[in-house]
Amino acid sequence: MAKALALAQKGDGRTSPNPMVGCVIVKNGQIISEGYHEHVGGYHAERNALLHCAEDPAGADLYVTLEPCCHTGRTPPCTDIIIEKNIARVFVGALDVNPKVAGKGVKQLRDAGIEVITGILEDQCRKCNEVFEYYMTTHLPFVDAKYAMTLDGKIATVSGDSQWVSGEASRQAVHRLRRHYKGIMCGIGTVLSDDPMLNCRIANSIDPVRIVCDTHLRLPIDAALVQTASDIPMWVIAGPEADPDKKSVLEDCGVQVITCGLDKNGQIDLKQALRILADREIDGILLEGGSTLMGAAFKAHLVNKVHAFIAPKVIGGSGAPSPVGGTGVEKMSQAVQLRKMTLTSYDRDFCITGCPQYV
Repeated sequence: MAKALALAQKGDGRTSPNPMVGCVIVKNGQIISEGYHEHVGGYHAERNALLHCAEDPAGADLYVTLEPCCHTGRTPPCTDIIIEKNIARVFVGALDVNPKVAGKGVKQLRDAGIEVITGILEDQCRKCNEVFEYYMTTHLPFVDAKYAMTLDGKIATVSGDSQWVSGEASRQAVHRLRRHYKGIMCGIGTVLSDDPMLNCRIANSIDPVRIVCDTHLRLPIDAALVQTASDIPMWVIAGPEADPDKKSVLEDCGVQVITCGLDKNGQIDLKQALRILADREIDGILLEGGSTLMGAAFKAHLVNKVHAFIAPKVIGGSGAPSPVGGTGVEKMSQAVQLRKMTLTSYDRDFCITGCPQYV
């Protein structure tokens, strides 16, 4: 199953909104085939493996990280070919939370006389598809908040200079994160101050959809995001009162303008925005700030994961911005705490990763 899990992760960034799945087929103690879900619309892992066996797979064991599907979607059901090829036993990492499957695949295999063993490396298999599982069960995108700060908790100097807080190794790690998510989001303040590209600079990777929250459509026409909109998808989420003429100009540049309601503070209603994005099959988002948007996301309990890069620098300044803005909490007991934490070093920087636990 560990081999199947490693195979599954080869599909990272290419299978959305489908899960990443890996499969290994073993006969007489030898691996006779392996496969993974390579890209959305392509064959699933089981079918890829079964169609490329070194010998007849009849009587073999099949290891797969996720329960085989039993419905027709973009591709045929995997249970059909498993039964057709006379597989003896199927070892499943995790059951599929998709209501079209959700135990039905296992039942179909067992009804056909195939022995099915579930829960093999289940935690690791679920973690591999945490984005898919959250999207499938909530119909909201999984939100990963990423920021880089100095040792004293600043994301820029008092003058606004922020290039670069973190080192080259950390920035390369961020590009790997961008490859993992279907969308990447920031606020208009970040665009106005940094003019970012928000693309993925890893060879042969698919760029995420760039998404900017911009209530009043202040996005400059000469911004890098707008100038590259015909090559890399660029969406703007604007309020209902945004200037229609500016909307038309942006659309002429290839930008998709999405209208969304506002919250009580007159800002984009983030939960409504996420629902709209989910309807467009954005299953996961890397949230890259700035501090106002980050604060709103934490306040609304919409952040599912945090990647906090910390550089060994001190810049000071009471007016220098911090990663998470907004009104904050009044008491330390109300603080958002992280669970399932890991600490990773990137040259001189460290990255704390964890899942927020809201009070």
